[in-house]
Amino acid sequence: MYFTDRTDAGRQLAARLDHLKGRDAVVLGLPRGGVPVAAQVADALGAPLDICLVRKLGAPYQPELAMGAIGEGGVRVVNERVLRETGASERDLAVVEERERAVLEERGRRYRRGRRPLPVDGRTVLVVDDGMATGATALAACRVVRARGAARIVLAVPVAPRGWSGRVHGEAEETVCVHDPESFYAIGQFYGDFSQTPDEEVLACLDRRRPTEAVGEDPPAAAPREDTDVRVPLGGAALTGRLVVPGGAAGIVLFAHGSGSSRHSPRNRAVADILNHAGLGTLLFDLLTEEEADDRALVFDTALLADRLARATTWLAERQATDGLPLGYFGASTGAAAALRAAADPSSSVAAVVSRGGRPDLAGPHLASVRAPTLLIVGGADPLVLDLNEEARAGLRCENRLEVVPGAGHLFEEPGALERVGDLAARWFAAHVTRRPPAAPGA
Repeated sequence: MYFTDRTDAGRQLAARLDHLKGRDAVVLGLPRGGVPVAAQVADALGAPLDICLVRKLGAPYQPELAMGAIGEGGVRVVNERVLRETGASERDLAVVEERERAVLEERGRRYRRGRRPLPVDGRTVLVVDDGMATGATALAACRVVRARGAARIVLAVPVAPRGWSGRVHGEAEETVCVHDPESFYAIGQFYGDFSQTPDEEVLACLDRRRPTEAVGEDPPAAAPREDTDVRVPLGGAALTGRLVVPGGAAGIVLFAHGSGSSRHSPRNRAVADILNHAGLGTLLFDLLTEEEADDRALVFDTALLADRLARATTWLAERQATDGLPLGYFGASTGAAAALRAAADPSSSVAAVVSRGGRPDLAGPHLASVRAPTLLIVGGADPLVLDLNEEARAGLRCENRLEVVPGAGHLFEEPGALERVGDLAARWFAAHVTRRPPAAPGA
């Protein structure tokens, strides 16, 4: 394994591209997985970010193996070797192409949202993906960019098989790769987390770095922001996290992830990006150290996790850059129980709590002591967790609401599901984050 996740891969790749800083370059990520990698490159170079829409033409019964690829502007690449080896016919290819062309057009509408593509005519263009296997998609992307008038193309990927640059010979002036192992089966084997990138994460990345001139508007002044890796001290140990505070933030939301997850969770990162875009700071951090995370008993110890969350809250409230900002909790899975237990403490100053697909029922008798307004979000296709949330809601005595996202499963992987979660959470925090929790009864 070379990379923790796509964010880590993007940072490692960006370190190999420092020579392009100040070259008026444009960074184009291949949706979906290439966009978070490209976002890190764009951040490092101070360059604008956009997408290059291409679609792999997966072989029948082997959809991960590319027979070819298609791209915007009618670009079409066919891998004759794969066609021969798989026995796929022209009819097979045509059926797949028709389906993928429809997906390409739909994604163009979804990701561009009426924006014009960034102009690349006469510029250096970095085409970035999360890895390269057969090279068909990379070839299609380079041809799309060349047809749009790029003067120089740099194809950059975190990982590719040995000899990969020969597969794109003549299509790019420069190729950059962090690792090119001899033993290569699939891109995902080199990532700790290679889960599917949600549409919401793609949109959040594009909104953060795509200049407004792409939609014909005057660019606003950039708001100052803090975006740093942090260490949350816990006496003899420390928790690792990522703190983002947009300029003029109205408050900060601490994320409590579920069992088996971490601060790298793509779902929590997608929601965090939506909250950042709405003017809220976020702290995503690990509730356990690396050594502790291997102990399954600790992973489900909601009392311990709640104590860690409370300690992180105190640390965050005392930082100069965040002092005075109201705080909220966002809990997922078992992390929801930890968030509610922490919020139930009489000394807690948390202003609001949101649970995504959570297990608030695990907070048990502590639910009645929660004073912060609480929103429970559950997928409509997750009946067991929905029942547990309804049961837990009956134990809450604070302002609360249960929102069901129609058709969504436990992980909210369906198109638009996480975007809906982020929107609901942003609205809840916006409505409550500036309020202090009501005083405890008898106080």
